[in-house]
Amino acid sequence: MQRQLILNLLAMVFTALISVPSWAQPGGAPTGDVVPREVREIYEKGLQYLLDSQTDAGNWQDGYSGPGTTGMAMMAFLASGEDPNFGKYSVQIRRALRSLIRSQDASTGYMGDSMYQHGFAMLALAEAYGAVDEMDLWEGQTGAKQRSVGEALELAVRCAITSQSKNPHQAWRYSPNARDADTSVSGAILMGLLAARNAGIEVPDGAIDKAIGYFTSMTGDSGVVGYSGGMGGFGQSIARSSIACLVYSIAKRKDLSQYEAAKRYVTKNSDEQSHYAEYARYYQAQALFQADIEAWEKWNRTLIRQLKSTQNADGSFSGQFGKATSTSLNLLALALNYKFLPIYER
Repeated sequence: MQRQLILNLLAMVFTALISVPSWAQPGGAPTGDVVPREVREIYEKGLQYLLDSQTDAGNWQDGYSGPGTTGMAMMAFLASGEDPNFGKYSVQIRRALRSLIRSQDASTGYMGDSMYQHGFAMLALAEAYGAVDEMDLWEGQTGAKQRSVGEALELAVRCAITSQSKNPHQAWRYSPNARDADTSVSGAILMGLLAARNAGIEVPDGAIDKAIGYFTSMTGDSGVVGYSGGMGGFGQSIARSSIACLVYSIAKRKDLSQYEAAKRYVTKNSDEQSHYAEYARYYQAQALFQADIEAWEKWNRTLIRQLKSTQNADGSFSGQFGKATSTSLNLLALALNYKFLPIYER
């Protein structure tokens, strides 16, 4: 009787241990933080909408569509902390991952119809790499042998580096062959490259240095960040200043004066309104979280109230980019409360 009791207790301990999400990187999970109930409710309703609206092909088509949107939605599932291999969203994650890889040009590595799409898709591949067990990713799928996540990510990185090498500004614009550049597209690509590097994919240091050089040239002393070309300091934008603040942080360039300027702007103008509200929230959340945790906590409380009051009955959010993209961007802004995505670590 006593022996059976001990065996039962050992089984309970073992079950508790294996139920912890092993894919989250050390330090990636909340340490002692309790996720507010309102956050969980908003997030779970949003994920239910994404679950219901995903196509059999693994993508989303309600509004903007493409591998960028698919990548954002997949990251929203990954950021929930549910086990990506056995949790309740594992089927949706795998469908999305297959969709991303299938969207990729096998020779160039390009995903989507713009470098925006490519950047967000590359970021999503990097966040899935090492987290999703690929043993049965392509099981039962017809067609030619498909690439692994690592192979697809390496191809995506190569595409971005090739595009940068042909660009006079050593940055990126909408087309992989563009001769001009802007900080918005460049932010999407650079975050994808930084995430790939963090995941163990080889990314040349020179490519990161040149991209950061472009951002420093576009960042004014006031922290205002220019949009396009080779000069900074024109037109206020909380989104662009947040992008710059974030890439400096993730690239570990907080010693730059341009980082300090962008940080001051983002923290002092956290209530600035943007025409692209969801897009701005996505970057603002990450920038504040990296730059000033107390400023983020204050801003986050306002974000929760905003999202609670604007979420649709079906769990979606309406916005300029359609429901799927807008919902994904808002959920990812909220996902800092969970802290599960590797790219969200401080």
